[in-house]
Amino acid sequence: MKKRALILAMAGILSTSLTGCGSLKDDAVVVKAGDTEITAGVANFYARYTQAQYETYLSGYLGGDDMWSKNASDGKTYEESIKDTLLDDLKNMALLEEHMDEYKVSLTKADKKAVNDAAKEFDKANSKKVKDKISASKENVKRTMTLMTIEQRMRKAIVADADVKVSDEDAAQKRMQYVAFDYSSSDASDDEKAQVKQKAEAFAEGAKKADDFEAYATEQGAEAKTATFDSDSVNPSAEVVKAADKLGEGEVTGVIEADGGCYVAKVTSLMDETATETKKESLISDKQDKYYKKILKKWKKEEKITVHKGNWNKVSFTKLSVKIKDDSTTTGTDSTSSTDAAATDSAN
Repeated sequence: MKKRALILAMAGILSTSLTGCGSLKDDAVVVKAGDTEITAGVANFYARYTQAQYETYLSGYLGGDDMWSKNASDGKTYEESIKDTLLDDLKNMALLEEHMDEYKVSLTKADKKAVNDAAKEFDKANSKKVKDKISASKENVKRTMTLMTIEQRMRKAIVADADVKVSDEDAAQKRMQYVAFDYSSSDASDDEKAQVKQKAEAFAEGAKKADDFEAYATEQGAEAKTATFDSDSVNPSAEVVKAADKLGEGEVTGVIEADGGCYVAKVTSLMDETATETKKESLISDKQDKYYKKILKKWKKEEKITVHKGNWNKVSFTKLSVKIKDDSTTTGTDSTSSTDAAATDSAN
């Protein structure tokens, strides 16, 4: 996440009343790793930022207003699941700050200026009422932004040590053109399936003789689509990929039966350079991510990390609603948009 993204996203927060939970002491400690401490105020602000993202953009998919009390796929409620992830984030940020000297990482003047400017921007955009509810003092906002910036700098430094070599052979992506002959529905009759297969067989015979697969498809009133693939791909279907992967460049498959219909495909390249480069970047990123997580896991085993769960438990998503609010006003032909925050108390 970019340094300013946190504040730009949080600049418009809509919150309701906080009820039924213990008061959160801003300077109480939630996580400590070595000499690095993350206070309840910082932890609360970081949590509210994530909560705002979920409530603004995902609540409609996750159960609406009572989304946090609903069960997630891992057997926990969404609140429990997300808070576990956030707590792990906080541990990681504390560890990363603790190991900055080891990687000779420090924040630049530009980093510090970006943090200060963003904190000021957030402070102006939000009311005191909202800021109090989400622990958004200037100090907490700056500290959160600083930790997130350190996380970026440290990740870059750590993955620089990773062995992330990926050859063209490892990342090789082939390219095919294919035509799909779809069934009318998922419960198509055997007669319909036979008719579709017969049509595909006729097309396949002609396609094997045609110089231009796409042009031939157009002549036959069909549409040729393009896909890049390797042996692990499943698009357009695993059956098509398996068949095409056995062919040489320029060869055409027979009729391939799969769920939903029949396919005929032609391998047009054994090495699509653009797709191979994209795959290579993805594999490198995966290797970097695994190495980064490996280092963090190692530190967690070596370092004593203290978590004050009593303080962390006071951060409740079910008792305080936090949303990003975009206020737009239009006057005549002029339109202005700003992300202001508003707090609305409600009796519960």
